[in-house]
Amino acid sequence: MPNGRDKFYKRSNAVINGKKVVVVMPAYNAAQTLRRTYEEIPHHIVDDILLVDDASQDHTVQIAREMGINTIVHTHNRGYGGNQKTCYRTALDMGADIVIMLHPDYQYTPKLIAAMTSLLAEGLFDCVLGSRILGVGARKGGMPVYKYISNRVLTLLQNLIIGYKLSEYHTGYRGFTRKILETLPLAENSDNFVFDNQMLAQIIYAGYSIGEITCPTRYMDDSSSINFKNSAIYGLGVLKVSLLFRLTQWGLVKSPLFTQLPPRQS
Repeated sequence: MPNGRDKFYKRSNAVINGKKVVVVMPAYNAAQTLRRTYEEIPHHIVDDILLVDDASQDHTVQIAREMGINTIVHTHNRGYGGNQKTCYRTALDMGADIVIMLHPDYQYTPKLIAAMTSLLAEGLFDCVLGSRILGVGARKGGMPVYKYISNRVLTLLQNLIIGYKLSEYHTGYRGFTRKILETLPLAENSDNFVFDNQMLAQIIYAGYSIGEITCPTRYMDDSSSINFKNSAIYGLGVLKVSLLFRLTQWGLVKSPLFTQLPPRQS
């Protein structure tokens, strides 16, 4: 773990509209793909890179440190959501204006970081998602049929319940402005995979703008994935989040996921 915050300021490009860009990588057993992911990051527009290792059992940490990546190590596994909480909290401490979450398993291409960052830096959106569903990226990239179908069904149900329209709610490739990360009550969110969905629901509830861009994707043996059982648990959790969103909007329940948010943005 880095000694003191000064180490986090070793680079400062701020080349996109004067915004400091930090890429965060929530990592778990990413030794086989980390180097390839890192090499494709557009370093000329990224000010800092942070990897948070969630008690990996391989050489992820060693490789990250060899490449000079700012690295934080969880001594025990805190879950995907718990990892992101550390990512965002630390990125804000680093002075980030824009934070891009990039999985180090090379499932999503780092080459989209420039486009995502530009949309945020120019004030066009508060959040940008790299969507596997727009275009033909998902199936062409090897997404299993059952994952594709479940993604489409869950997204349809969520759009209907929440009253919004996204091509998918389940991408792990996301960019945020500092304002969003400072405002959302992320500590109330799960430490598991449903964290992503809770975060998007909070963004929509508060009225922040969301943009999507087409993202080619890659499914290989070394790409991270959750098994069928955990996928089913995730699916039920997603529907629960959507129902809580709607019931809270109607004033029928008070969920800490939403009631702490400021009035809806114009």
